[in-house]
Amino acid sequence: MFETRNPATGELIQQFDYISDTQLDAALARSEQAARAWRKTDFAERSQLLHKVAALLTERREALARTVSLEMGKLLGEALGEVDKCAGACAYYADHGAAMLQDKLIETPAKKSLVAFEPIGTVLAIMPWNFPLWQVIRCMAPTLMAGNTLLLKHAPNVPQCALALEEILRDAGAPEGVFSSLLISVEQSATVIADRRVHGVAFTGSEVAGRKIGALAGANLKKVVLELGGSDPLIVLDDADLDQAVEIAVRARFSNAGQICIAAKRFIVTEAVADEFVSKLMDQVATLKCGDPTDADTRLAPMTREDLRTQVHQQVLKSIEQGATPLAGCEPLTGHGWFYPASVLDNVKPGMEAFDEELFGPVASIVRVKDEAEAIAMANNTRFGLGASLFTRDAERGEQLARQIEAGAVFVNAQVGSDVRLPFGGIKCSGVGRELASYGMHEFCNIKTLWVGE
Repeated sequence: MFETRNPATGELIQQFDYISDTQLDAALARSEQAARAWRKTDFAERSQLLHKVAALLTERREALARTVSLEMGKLLGEALGEVDKCAGACAYYADHGAAMLQDKLIETPAKKSLVAFEPIGTVLAIMPWNFPLWQVIRCMAPTLMAGNTLLLKHAPNVPQCALALEEILRDAGAPEGVFSSLLISVEQSATVIADRRVHGVAFTGSEVAGRKIGALAGANLKKVVLELGGSDPLIVLDDADLDQAVEIAVRARFSNAGQICIAAKRFIVTEAVADEFVSKLMDQVATLKCGDPTDADTRLAPMTREDLRTQVHQQVLKSIEQGATPLAGCEPLTGHGWFYPASVLDNVKPGMEAFDEELFGPVASIVRVKDEAEAIAMANNTRFGLGASLFTRDAERGEQLARQIEAGAVFVNAQVGSDVRLPFGGIKCSGVGRELASYGMHEFCNIKTLWVGE
């Protein structure tokens, strides 16, 4: 079953049973029927719905943020920011989606030839818990604007967030079946992927789960977009502004208790500045105090589940056994809740757990390198390729090196983030396809060629 359990206390708040197979079939039928009608709506009607959703998100931001904090432990300030980002994304697609979907005229020998962007039907979104509102909205807004309908299978520990989003869509006037939250099991999810009434699958989550979902989608010839894990490098070159680099590094690693796919996970620092960088980093890490996520003074949230905390700790212990040097934290806090302190491992090298695998928690790994050439080589020495950041006072040098990094996004002198105006996604084992901007919207469109002869 789905359940709400407070990560700060471990307390069970509420449980929800999976829906029956009969109820699931009825939901699929409603979505199929809605898809036939929704695709015929004009851009103005779709835009109006998204503007209403944006307004309701803003109106209910306090209650939504507290639900996020209660269900997955996010700091209240971060949760409020998440709600605001969701409202902004809905407004963005409401304002710009029509232009993204306009026919593109192509000059050919034909009397007229063009590319049209048409909806494919119903999309299943299988979403994670770490950004329980944003992950859904960034898929939902462009999908609905393109004329598709959406079925949401949310993570089992954030059912109230899923139901709150369904309520907002309903209150905004979405026709029945245009957006549905399905409280279903993993086995039922496989049934939905295989169902002929579903035409595409969007998944954000672990590499392991992504491989299984990608295989299921492929076996059923369904379009799939996968946003998976990462082991993002944060490169600090010898000419970097260290105060800026440390400030961003702390935020990029420890926000959301480090439970972010694009969090900076491997701090790759050149020898010339490594000691100074680590010293400044340790000063900042010491200020990251764990506590109640709804308390404004708390700097580090609890981890979302006990098993996830155990997994991160096992990875830390294995890395230490392999030769990494613990500088801070590295032991779970005792007492109620699933707190893990801000932790730092130094002298991390390839072959260690902290280098080769994704540590999805508040643990920074320091990788010391000789120069920029080794820094780039270390950054690319991973099966992942989601995001990367690089710090240097020479912007031209930064851009040149950024082009050598194998990742879906590289940010110079800034924290890696998702921006609704830019495509988001990874390469290698970090995923397939793109979200956001026009690129993400077109993923679930039939990109149709029209050729009109004389």
